[in-house]
Amino acid sequence: MDQQETDGSFKSRDEQHILEHLFEGALWNSRLIVLLAVAFGTFSAIVLFVSGSLEILNTLLYSIDFTHMEVEHTEILIGIIGAVDFYLIGMVLLIFSFGIYELFISKIDIARQGSVFHNILEISSLDDLKNKIIKVIIMVLIVSFFQRVLALQMTSGTDMLFMALSIAAICIGVFFLQRLKL
Repeated sequence: MDQQETDGSFKSRDEQHILEHLFEGALWNSRLIVLLAVAFGTFSAIVLFVSGSLEILNTLLYSIDFTHMEVEHTEILIGIIGAVDFYLIGMVLLIFSFGIYELFISKIDIARQGSVFHNILEISSLDDLKNKIIKVIIMVLIVSFFQRVLALQMTSGTDMLFMALSIAAICIGVFFLQRLKL
């Protein structure tokens, strides 16, 4: 090993062989492929936010009967919780898009200029990004579970017991996740 490799410095353009320089340039620029994931992740998030909003509108339109002045409470909750699911998955995609952009391309300067900058952009490694995404995915799973519980037709005491045990398991899991500070 020469001195440059051991002390952490790098070769200047003049010190590199032309093939080494070209190969390293191509390799470094290949990171730009993540722009596809950023663009499509952001687009998908927008689609999910619009879909969630439409879900709420449809739920309200079809769950309220003005002729008989009736409201289907369970149907409204199921629809709104389904929309929250869409919003949470959209947030996962936005966090993913922001994170991989900042890790592979550049810091998002416009977000850091004002008071808009929040901890969602404080991603310094793939582990940070993974941990942020895991938290939101867990919330999506909890919301999906809650939506299914609302739609569940309980026919026996055993059904109620299993539902209570499931909710207890989720609470215990969330408690331990908070203690681990994921």
